[in-house]
Amino acid sequence: MSARPRIDQRRLRAASLALLAAVGSSLLLSACGDPHQELQDWMDQERREAKPRVPPLLPPRKFDPQPYMAVRDVEPFSMQKLQVALKQETRQPNSLLAAEMNRRREPLEAYPLDNLTMVGSVVRSGRPHALLRADNLLYQIKVGDYIGQNYGRITRITETEITLREIVQDALGEWVERMSTLTLQERAQERSR
Repeated sequence: MSARPRIDQRRLRAASLALLAAVGSSLLLSACGDPHQELQDWMDQERREAKPRVPPLLPPRKFDPQPYMAVRDVEPFSMQKLQVALKQETRQPNSLLAAEMNRRREPLEAYPLDNLTMVGSVVRSGRPHALLRADNLLYQIKVGDYIGQNYGRITRITETEITLREIVQDALGEWVERMSTLTLQERAQERSR
């Protein structure tokens, strides 16, 4: 009988497992390769196939400077030009401004409505009159008088309010009528009570 060498079963199993793990890992590594290679190949292919379309740039236009000629012209905001425009407006037969330009101005037309304060009212000879304060002076006014800088004609006076019709320019430059009011202003001492 020939003697066979005895192989340890445990060592054989360990060796076969090690060999199997080495073969499996090498197969796994060879199958995966570089995970970004497929993406890189696709991007390279798209770059080769893409044809950019860039419209040609137009050459810049030549700048021609213009001399400033407005020095010789009439200034657009000059009082002279405004007066000419007002005179032309008053020559028109149906103009609201025509009648206003031909009458004598009253003292309270020198003040804007914001500077006029109604401080009271009285009745004289059966007609209502209002008391207005302007620059610490007291004025007595009645229906038909003019106040403010927009040709404001008083149309009604009550105990607490003055109603007036003004003539102003709208956004298109046309002269139109506008109704405004001034209300009675109480003194600061009376309000605090």
